[in-house]
Amino acid sequence: MGLALDGLISGNNTTELINQLMAVEGNQQTLLKQKQTAATSFITALQSLNTKVASLAQFAKTAATDDAWKAMATRSSATSVTASAGITAQPSAVTFSVDKLARAQATLVTLPTDGSGYPTQPPTITIARGDKLTTISPASGSLADITAAINAASDSGIKAVAVRVGNAGADGSEPQYKLQLTGDATGADAAFEVYLGDSAAVADLRAGNAAASATKLTGQDAIVLSAAGDAEITLWPGAVIGSGPDATTGLKLTSSTNTFGELLTGVSVTVSAVENTPVTITTTPDAAALKNVAAGIVTNLQTVLSEITSRTKSTESKASDGRTILTGGLFSGDSAIRLLQQNLQSLGSAPVDGVSPSDVGIIIGKDGTFTFDEAKFSAALAADPAKTQKIVQTIAERLQVAADTASNKDTGNLTQKITGQESSVKTMGDQITNWDYRLTLRRASLEKTYSALEVALGKMQSTQSWLTSQLASLPSWSS
Repeated sequence: MGLALDGLISGNNTTELINQLMAVEGNQQTLLKQKQTAATSFITALQSLNTKVASLAQFAKTAATDDAWKAMATRSSATSVTASAGITAQPSAVTFSVDKLARAQATLVTLPTDGSGYPTQPPTITIARGDKLTTISPASGSLADITAAINAASDSGIKAVAVRVGNAGADGSEPQYKLQLTGDATGADAAFEVYLGDSAAVADLRAGNAAASATKLTGQDAIVLSAAGDAEITLWPGAVIGSGPDATTGLKLTSSTNTFGELLTGVSVTVSAVENTPVTITTTPDAAALKNVAAGIVTNLQTVLSEITSRTKSTESKASDGRTILTGGLFSGDSAIRLLQQNLQSLGSAPVDGVSPSDVGIIIGKDGTFTFDEAKFSAALAADPAKTQKIVQTIAERLQVAADTASNKDTGNLTQKITGQESSVKTMGDQITNWDYRLTLRRASLEKTYSALEVALGKMQSTQSWLTSQLASLPSWSS
């Protein structure tokens, strides 16, 4: 590392002088950095606004559809019965009793305690559910291996667990177990049978071949603890359906699960207990959900407007001499954003077929802010649902078009503005990097120049000293 002695000959602080000159030279780079910082802040603000405008566009698009206004609320007269309504549901009601709940089969089986009781070696067990046969191949005839093999066969639809049912042995100290098999599905079609033997032998036996090598477990070897069964309800209990010998009291309806899908158009019902007293399910327009649609439009709209207002608002500060300095917000000089603000305010407050949005609870204040009046909306919805829906849908359609024009990911005005600003920031970054190189060269040039000046001054001083000494050595002459 070299040793620098400032102004050793000239007496000047050349390092400070070079730094001052470089500060002047770097003014343009400093201005570029300030512009880049301001542009980056502007991009961040634009991105935040664009996100909120896109949310408004998406919500308004949904609110403008008829499906958004088809929300139905369901009510049940029994806590054990619930209902859910989809967009195809209509105002309606139905009454029924709950006669049975859906059940899964549970069977307690007794298996041979050694391998000799199986028709094949190693032992095989087949689970039959309808026409589906699943063969289980345990490692041995032990209860532990059989249980593990059944539980590992995921396609059997059966789970197994060993249950202690007593004691065995001469002294009664040896635990005795049986295997409990439980189906993982409810409904009559989920019933199963247990066979000793592989699927080919079981198929042969079920086809009527008495000589087949498979054996079906029955009686005490396969005690059905719970039979598989469908859930059952009776629609319109007490009402006579049909006539003559075909007449019935009510109408029976079954389901393999405790849920009756589409019991009413768009309405599914789930039961959880037997109900002998008739249960009534009622569906009506969901006023709370419809209120959320209208309120959501106002909330999303005002979120955008508040974002613009906060980014446009000027701030005051004091100068060192006491003067007030007024600084505009990031959006204060942007005419496109100001136009977007004015457009959204106009579209949100413009009448629909001569009716003011305020009549359905969409209120604009003197300061241009929007609020939602729930009481007004509820009153309008109760008085004329179709008219209220049309007004809110029309406002949503207007806002959706304007918001999408601004925020569309490909063609949106805000999106393109962000892209343009990002390009400018990149260009300024490249220019700043170039200035780093130029300033490095300039500093090196100045250091070289001032170093050369010091050398030249040193030589001149040496020459001066030599001349002075030479002059002093000349003889003096007197007249």
